[in-house]
Amino acid sequence: MRRLAITMLTASVGLGLFSSQNVGAQVSPETATTDVAVPTDASTSVAQPPVDVLEVSGLLDAIVADEIEQAIERAEVDGSQALILQMNSRQAIISRDRVAEVASAIKNADIPVAIWVGPSGARAYGLPGQLLGAAAVTGMAPGSRIGDFGVPLQIDGESLEFGPEGDVLQAKTVGAEEAKQMGALKIEINDRTVPVMRNMVFALDGLTYKGKVLDTVAQVANDAGAIENQATAPRFYKLGLGDRLFHTVSSEPVAYLLFVIGLVLLIFEFYTAGVGVAGVVGVVCLVLACFGLTALPVREWALALMILSLLALAVDVQVGIPRFWTGVGLLLFTLASVFLYREGLRLGWFTLAVGVGSVALAFIVGMPSMVRTRFATPTIGREWMIGEFGTALADIAPEGVVQVRDAQWRARTNRATPISKGDKVRVAAIDGITLEVEPETGAARDYRERRPKTEEAAETTTS
Repeated sequence: MRRLAITMLTASVGLGLFSSQNVGAQVSPETATTDVAVPTDASTSVAQPPVDVLEVSGLLDAIVADEIEQAIERAEVDGSQALILQMNSRQAIISRDRVAEVASAIKNADIPVAIWVGPSGARAYGLPGQLLGAAAVTGMAPGSRIGDFGVPLQIDGESLEFGPEGDVLQAKTVGAEEAKQMGALKIEINDRTVPVMRNMVFALDGLTYKGKVLDTVAQVANDAGAIENQATAPRFYKLGLGDRLFHTVSSEPVAYLLFVIGLVLLIFEFYTAGVGVAGVVGVVCLVLACFGLTALPVREWALALMILSLLALAVDVQVGIPRFWTGVGLLLFTLASVFLYREGLRLGWFTLAVGVGSVALAFIVGMPSMVRTRFATPTIGREWMIGEFGTALADIAPEGVVQVRDAQWRARTNRATPISKGDKVRVAAIDGITLEVEPETGAARDYRERRPKTEEAAETTTS
C-alpha cells in the first residue's frame, strides 16, 4: 500500500508538471430563439467559422494573462470569427502594466474580443474588470456584478471608458440591470442581460469589426420542419493541465493550506525517523505552495512567523505533552495566518478555521500520541518496579520526575491530588517509559500483599 501510494503520487505530479498543452473541447450549440431580427427567407445553414470561448476564472495571474494573449493569437490563426472571454475574476496579482498589455492585446486584436461576465454569481472587479473597457462586446449574466475598478488603465494614450456614468464603477460595484441602465455594456440586443453563453454568440451576429461583418447565427429547419435560429458552434478552451495546476496553487486558500500541510508533514516525518509517504507528500506540497506564495502578495514577516510558530509547536511534541510552547505556537500561528496576505487579499473564515483547527489537532492530539507510542519501551522486565518506593525530584501535577533506585524516570500521578517535590512516592503501574505513581501515605498495597488471608493459609497448609 505504501509503494502504491508513492507511485500514484509520483504519476499525478508528473502529469501536472510536464503537461503544458491546452485542452480545447468543441461542443455543439443548442438551438435557441432570440429577439434578434431574422430574415424572412430562411435558408439551410452552411459551415461558418467558429467562435472561440476561453474561461478566465480566479485571480488574474501571469498564467491567465499569457493564456488570454495566446487565445487571441490562436483565434486569429485558426480563422475564428471572434473570441469570447468568460470572466469570473475579483482581483489581479500582476502589475498594472502587465494588465494594460493584456487590455491592449484585446483592443487591437484582428478579430473582435468579447467579454461575458457569467454565469450567474460571477464577478469582474478591479483590474480584471477593467478589461471590459477594451473589449468590442461586453455582456453580463443576471446575478453577476462588475465594478471597483480603481484608476482607469491607459491604453494607447487613452483611458479605458465604461459608458457615460463610468466614473461610478471606479469605487462601486453594480449588477447586470444597473450596468445596463448606466450604458456600461457594449451589446446590441433588446435584453442586455445575457443569461447563457449561447445568447452571447447571438449578440455577436451582425457586428461590424474592422470592415468585417460577423455571421454567428444561421437558420435551420428542425425535425418538425419549423425554421429556428441556431448559433455558430463555439469552441471552448481552458488552461492546460499543468497551467491549471499552477494557477490553482496561486490562489490564497490553496497556497496557504499547502504550505501548512507541507510543514506539518515534514515535522511528522522527522519524528518518525524515516522517509515515507508523509515526507514525499510534504515536499510536493511545499514546492507547490512556494510557487503560489511567490505569485501572491505575501507579508514576509507573517510567513516567517508562521514557520517559527510551527517550530515552537514542535518543541512540545518531543516531550509528548502539550505545554507552554504549544500555546505560544498556536497564538503565533493564528496571528500569522490572519495577516499573511496584503493588497486586499485575505483568507476566509472557513479557511482560517480549517488551518488553525487542523494544526491544533495535529500538535495537541496527533503527534504527541504518536511520539509516546513510538518511543515507548516495553514494560517486560521492569515489573519489579511496581510497588517500589522513590522520591519526587519535582512537583508532579500531574507529571514530573521521580528517582527510583538511583535512576530518574518520568512520572505521572494516578490520583487527583498532586505530589510535591521531595515527597515519597510508590510506583503503581508502568505506561511505556512513564511511571504511574501515588503518594506513599495511603498508597495501595502491592497485589501480593492484597491477597486474602485464606489463600495464604491454604498455601501454608499445602506446603
